[in-house]
Amino acid sequence: MKTKEEMKVGSVYSMQPFSGNLPEVSPADKTRLQHTIQQFYDKIYVPNNFSGSFLVAKNGHIVFEKYRGMSNFENKDTITSETPLHIASLSKVLTATAVLLLVDSKKIDLDQKVNTILEGFPYEEITVRTLLNHRSGLRNYSYFTDKNNVWNKRDTLHNSDLIPFIIKNNIELEFKPDSRFSYCNTNYSFLALIIEKITKMDYRTAMKKLIFEPLDMKNTFVFDLKKDGNTASQSYKGNKIKYPLNYLDDIYGDKNIFSTPRDLLKFDMATYNPAFLNKKLLKEVFKGYSYESRGTRNYGLGIRMFEWEDGKKMFYHNGWWHGSTSAYIKLKDEKATLICISNKYTRCTYRLKLLSSLFGNYPFELKGKDETLE
Repeated sequence: MKTKEEMKVGSVYSMQPFSGNLPEVSPADKTRLQHTIQQFYDKIYVPNNFSGSFLVAKNGHIVFEKYRGMSNFENKDTITSETPLHIASLSKVLTATAVLLLVDSKKIDLDQKVNTILEGFPYEEITVRTLLNHRSGLRNYSYFTDKNNVWNKRDTLHNSDLIPFIIKNNIELEFKPDSRFSYCNTNYSFLALIIEKITKMDYRTAMKKLIFEPLDMKNTFVFDLKKDGNTASQSYKGNKIKYPLNYLDDIYGDKNIFSTPRDLLKFDMATYNPAFLNKKLLKEVFKGYSYESRGTRNYGLGIRMFEWEDGKKMFYHNGWWHGSTSAYIKLKDEKATLICISNKYTRCTYRLKLLSSLFGNYPFELKGKDETLE
């Protein structure tokens, strides 16, 4: 395999998901896990008429997976292991990784100012890092374009519209950059533009070349409103009540990636491989950046986390867009991966975290109350 110095950004290179000779789960442990997870699934997901995909793996080996419901209830298209569903804000994890690959190959710097990359970007103090960790101070595009007198909602909003819109309407920052945390989709819409500028490819192609193809994520793609609006998996309020697409449905980077648990497992295992991202950079990814207020929740570079007083950490990211909800949990110490994606609105997706107690000393109980990680 080529070294990072030899690789050119945008080239297709072979990257096998990391196994590191990790052992398979013993038959006894696998049976125990399957029994408990099945009970949990039957209690939480089946009664909620769950429509989506669900996977739990240990050391990269799948110990439990379920697929149920319809990707399109009108056409009666059933969800299988190969059915891409909208992963909503879980897309941020993948966008962040693409940016980090560019950092790793020395195409950009984490602390580089965004206005040195994106022409016309009006905020001098914002850096790539503060976009990644949501400390930029940017306002959410869905709020500042919401009024009809500033944006005609019959017109689709695109990433490329954001800088001209911000300048024209004199959109000010919410707070001084790097002074506090505020989760904001606008950060990742600009990171997508950075990917395009540096790779000289559109975001959809860049994500394919940088991540999807190298990791053999065959059922993962970036949604294109004109191309995929009628053919991609739909999202629902109920079995027959479809969420309509709107003027925000072609913004990418913060959302709009469709994927499967098996593909996301390949991605998750690649993050253990130092040939994918170097260890020094990964330390920057999996550390907290926001300590202005006391608490257990924090955010790294494209990943949420719990940090407990005993030093235990849990890494995760949730998503919600229209009727789609998603949850991705990475238990680094135990190399366990938990993934749930639903295309029919439900909050039970976020209860996935309760299964963490099967793998390590995490303060969640399988009989606990519903509590989102978002």
